[in-house]
Amino acid sequence: MKKKGIICLVLTVMLLGVCGCGEKGAIKIASKPMTEQYILTEIIAQMIEAETDYEVEITKGVGGGTTNIHPALVKGEFDLYPEYTRTAWLNVLKKEEMEKDDDKLYEQLLKEYDEMGLTWTGLYGFSNTYGLAVRQETAEQYGLSTYSDLAAASGELIFGGNPDYIELETGYPRLCSAYGMAFKDTNQMEIALKYEALKNGEVDVINAFTTDAQLAANQLVLLTDDQVFFETFDAGTVVRKDALKDYPELKGILEKLNGMISAEEMQRMNYAVEVEGKEDKEVAREFLEEKGLLGD
Repeated sequence: MKKKGIICLVLTVMLLGVCGCGEKGAIKIASKPMTEQYILTEIIAQMIEAETDYEVEITKGVGGGTTNIHPALVKGEFDLYPEYTRTAWLNVLKKEEMEKDDDKLYEQLLKEYDEMGLTWTGLYGFSNTYGLAVRQETAEQYGLSTYSDLAAASGELIFGGNPDYIELETGYPRLCSAYGMAFKDTNQMEIALKYEALKNGEVDVINAFTTDAQLAANQLVLLTDDQVFFETFDAGTVVRKDALKDYPELKGILEKLNGMISAEEMQRMNYAVEVEGKEDKEVAREFLEEKGLLGD
């Protein structure tokens, strides 16, 4: 009996060991330190949890953004995160010249990311890119709806922007050169102060991001880039290929987000968190329910 008992015990331990080897850890999602990314990671996490029994672990607000998230992703410390195409082009691939064609740029990203053991599972449908914003009354006073309109009236207006944008050769100087803008004056300020300065009339025009919550909060006019000066920074998910193998249902879940989020919807969600004070989890869930993306 003792011999049989020992054999049974050994078999039990072996069986538990086999089962243990099959267990998967949590899917680790990272985000940059910005509201938009917090919402996107919640959207992804809630979709995964609704459709699978996988555990999800979110690390929000990784300092340095792409600079620190990408190396950690390659090492396997994270499995996926939301990224922007041209941010990846500049900061990951280290390209000195920007590819103007969105499709060609994305194809090149897929090719070079594949060599790093990573891939993109598609794009959400919105671009968080640079824009120029003015107050409603300024737009009405000078008849502004496009950048070309702004160029014609620029001699009467003050431009406000963060120092790195105004001083960057590919930023403000290139914009003025492309459109023939010659503003009456410029005012440098930190990013967080731009909208308040515009609202108070300290400046008349600011550089903005197209999904900024403050655009809606302050009822500002985002002018049309009629000569397509600013490149698009399309948002999508970057994921480790090993993670797609380890979690077979993950790819299909991530692909459901492709083309599902417009710039207006992203701006609205940012507004709900930053202005209305809602939790990012709540905003993400409301979006998923509205889109029918939480499964049965």
